[in-house]
Amino acid sequence: SKREIKMRKLDSTKVRPLKSEQLLHIEDHDFALRPGFGGSPIPVGIDVQVESIDSISEVDMDFTMTLYLRHYWKDERLSFRSNKNKSMTFDGRLIKKIWVPDVFFVHSKRSFIHDTTVENIMLRVYPDGNVLFSLRITVSAMCFMDFSRFPLDTQNCSLELESYAYNEDDLMLYWKHGNKSLSTDEHISLSQFFIEEFSASSGLAFYSSTGWYNRLFINFALRRHIFFFVLQSYFPAMLMVMLSWVSFWIDRRAVPARVSLGITTVLTMSTIMTGVSASMPQVSYIKAVDVYLWISFLFVFLSVIEYAAVNYLTTIEERKQLKKRGKASGMYSMDAVQAMAFDGCFHDTDVDVDLSPFPEPCEESETRASQTNISSVDTPRLKRKRSLKGNVGRIILQNNHVIDTYSRIIFPSVYIVFNFFYWGLYI
Repeated sequence: SKREIKMRKLDSTKVRPLKSEQLLHIEDHDFALRPGFGGSPIPVGIDVQVESIDSISEVDMDFTMTLYLRHYWKDERLSFRSNKNKSMTFDGRLIKKIWVPDVFFVHSKRSFIHDTTVENIMLRVYPDGNVLFSLRITVSAMCFMDFSRFPLDTQNCSLELESYAYNEDDLMLYWKHGNKSLSTDEHISLSQFFIEEFSASSGLAFYSSTGWYNRLFINFALRRHIFFFVLQSYFPAMLMVMLSWVSFWIDRRAVPARVSLGITTVLTMSTIMTGVSASMPQVSYIKAVDVYLWISFLFVFLSVIEYAAVNYLTTIEERKQLKKRGKASGMYSMDAVQAMAFDGCFHDTDVDVDLSPFPEPCEESETRASQTNISSVDTPRLKRKRSLKGNVGRIILQNNHVIDTYSRIIFPSVYIVFNFFYWGLYI
């Protein structure tokens, strides 16, 4: 009956091919096989347009890039008749029904095809069977970085493309337009890096179990902007080193002032070094910034040691002077500043201090003992040597403030020379 005939036509289990599929004869071929299966390898041309470099991570040693990836090949099974020789364009729904190259990204960590508002896939077929297949992809891939010159470094990264299943006997991957196959957006910029160059290259990769594969490389060089690190690391380190030199102009008897200044600069340098290390991978070699910060830390530390030497020599000198002026009762009169140097306490007026508990300096007792033992065998040469040592010792003890005077010249001079060699070596 007419009703039965109509129901057969509307049977949902028998879906008719779309008009485009009928035109491309998709149902007449097995697209699980590559074009020209069993013959020479099929050439697949590639060109890439880099839309953006989204991020560079030193901690994870990777980069994220968004690009347009385009494939070109010829599949005579898709050829069709066209009076005006016009191509046909399709979206991603036809991709699952035909053969497409299985290009993947080597050393990729994460990647995805953009799907807003629909999948960003375009397929264009020409009457003679030539095919253009375009994708918009974001990929995160490894970049083997060397931080020995950080932050004065230049990093060379590459994104590698290769066929996963088809070796060089089945598929020949090549750059469609040579060096011009790689193009970039003019507005690409990064916060910490300046992009020096983009280049395309090709090569072969060998796998012991499957053979040789064609591999394409997207190479780019990144030079780091140093101004950020100058403001955040180098300049504060310079200021801390210069601040530690202020103690050379402070009175050597002002113990609290000089000690607190030294401790403050040491702790601040430690904080700067910790902040730089926290944003970097835990590499096993020394970076350029480590050299600068550790040398700066050494200068700050030596300024503290310098005051320890000055304070010690000052104490020894004042003990000797007080003993020379000592009274028969063993009580010594000293002013408030000298008393503070001995007991560390503040005194408003002059005080009398009993110095009898103070042991006699070892240097003097040893000197007298040695003079007694060798008095009988003294020679003119030994006398001159002992006299020279005594004079040098007296000069150092009586003029120990000279250490501060010399430090005011030596510390800045050596630090300037260090900066000169450091920037000359790494820049």
